[in-house]
Amino acid sequence: MHLIKNTSIDFLKYRKVAYVISLSLVLAGLVSLFVRGLNYGIDFRGGTEVVLRFDNDVEIGDVRAILKEAGVDGAIKRYGADRSVLVQTGFDGDLNQLRSLVSNALGDRLPDNPHEVLRIDSVGPSIASDLKWAALKALLGAIVAILLYVGIRFEFRFAAASVVAIFHDVFIVLGIFSIFGGMFDFMPLDINQSIIAAFLTIAGYSINDTVVVYDRIRENIRIGKSGDYMTIFNNSLNQTLSRTIITSGTTLLVVLVLFIFAGPAIRGFTFAILLGIIVGTYSSLFIAAPVVLDWQLKSKRPIKLRGG
Repeated sequence: MHLIKNTSIDFLKYRKVAYVISLSLVLAGLVSLFVRGLNYGIDFRGGTEVVLRFDNDVEIGDVRAILKEAGVDGAIKRYGADRSVLVQTGFDGDLNQLRSLVSNALGDRLPDNPHEVLRIDSVGPSIASDLKWAALKALLGAIVAILLYVGIRFEFRFAAASVVAIFHDVFIVLGIFSIFGGMFDFMPLDINQSIIAAFLTIAGYSINDTVVVYDRIRENIRIGKSGDYMTIFNNSLNQTLSRTIITSGTTLLVVLVLFIFAGPAIRGFTFAILLGIIVGTYSSLFIAAPVVLDWQLKSKRPIKLRGG
């Protein structure tokens, strides 16, 4: 199925502009990471989260004052748009004691607005540290596996460029989470295990699209003039453009529906996937293949074909 046929867009003409845009976004994210850091969820920070839902609208300031008076300190904010409240606290005692403390305090001070405790999650500091390192190892392991796979299937230049594209995608999304983390009550953009799963999904999505482009480049090198790499790469990007748009568009539509209707529990995850699809599609066109081309033009070494 071809949504767009016979395009002749000169993608490579704009690759230097794309490099500048990408470098600017990555640097902005890195600056934010050093200055603001990340808004970690309890998975990686440790502590306790309590999700409450009230029958009627409630002022966050009132809930904060009531719980502070009861001895429950921490961040208290709205959780979605259905009269729910998220309480994040460093409380490390018995969870049943915390449930009773919160319920009794709110019940006494807000008798006309009943509430229910939807969820209580608690993670100790040592477990949080272990989860953080496990997540980092999972990301690094995935990247090494992709490097080996692409290196064996194509050659090292392709593998290195694909890893550059993956780092590009993940760092841009991570930078956006750092810049905007904690700013929005309906979507706090916490870094937790679901976001790590989103990063792994982004890496897989990015490499899938990139490999399709690489395959077409390899096919066109076989049937074209081996020295005319600029034309071969541009033709390959245009020939795979329709497939890229269809795949990205349909995936984006599904994730957008989840983002809008699935509720606050997975809103951060779906937002990360949305960003990853957009950035991953962009990097397949303007980062992964162009980096291989510039490497070839600088080294003057012909591209060696592998596989079929």
